[in-house]
Amino acid sequence: MQSTETVLSVLRERGRRGLPLERLYRQLFNPQLYLVAYRKLYSNAGAMTPGVTGETVDGMSLAKIGQIIDTVRLERWKWSPVRRIFIPKKNGKRRPLGLPTWSDKLLAEVVRMLLNAYYDVQFSEHSHGFRPGRGCHTALQEIVDVWNGTRWFIEGDIARCFESLDHRVMLEALGEKIHDNRFLRLVGSMLSAGYLEDWKWGATLSGSPQGGVASPVLSNIYLDRLDKYVETQLLPMFNRGKRRVENPAYERASAAIRRARRQGDRAAVRTLRLHRRALPSKDPYDPDYRRLRYVRYADDVLLGFSGPKAEATQIKHLLGRFLREELKLICDEVTSYIAALWQQ
Repeated sequence: MQSTETVLSVLRERGRRGLPLERLYRQLFNPQLYLVAYRKLYSNAGAMTPGVTGETVDGMSLAKIGQIIDTVRLERWKWSPVRRIFIPKKNGKRRPLGLPTWSDKLLAEVVRMLLNAYYDVQFSEHSHGFRPGRGCHTALQEIVDVWNGTRWFIEGDIARCFESLDHRVMLEALGEKIHDNRFLRLVGSMLSAGYLEDWKWGATLSGSPQGGVASPVLSNIYLDRLDKYVETQLLPMFNRGKRRVENPAYERASAAIRRARRQGDRAAVRTLRLHRRALPSKDPYDPDYRRLRYVRYADDVLLGFSGPKAEATQIKHLLGRFLREELKLICDEVTSYIAALWQQ
């Protein structure tokens, strides 16, 4: 049986080369993966929190791992519905959270490890959520380092994103690279396992399980389609020119400073320098220059645009249409807006 690092390294290499996966399901028979998954989960605060049954990490054994593998091998694994609770949000509302049983959580972690190894190397450089070595700070750093001269911000907060992921679209996205129907059926049954709230079963017709360990990577696989659309469609469509032309007002102020220096007028130099500091060095209205930039953290989307407001509005409409028609998601109108960074 191959070691965990060998399995994951092979998957990463295939992902890096863009090669499909054809027999991924059989990797779920490897007990080494379950031992690594156990080490990742057993110390978490939720490991002792029961789902719909009383099962927790307590009492975990190699025999139980063997039972899980045997059931998966025979394709008889049945995901239990998650126990739904609600946790408060900062805005006063409540967010549903699903608590899976321990065995489901362990198998889901193995699924997550396999998917993450294969897909993470293929994800966009502009995606920062739920990825190793990335987070909100790397997203902000990209904005600080690269987004110089941005005039308009276009922000989209996808409404109830993780509850609204379309299962058909999700399985289509997985099926583009994973040519293994057994693995796809297992993921599909995990998505549709349902939930128990006040001991009443509810169907999960869309979304990934809140609190499920595989949900973050599944949401990134889903939203990678958005990343690819922005990078291959919107950025080429709205980017123009290599650099802005010089701002005439800034150049005139610089020429005036040079004349004042030659004349020895120090007071005029100080006054002109203060005036020049308030001017952009490049022409913000250069008709031959446009620059669109993009970053995503989980379900929060931000685009920065250097150009006229009319084109920024067009970008917003194109983004909203793609989310609705291709990903079956809605951009929350409360937080989807165009904001001026600065105006003259």
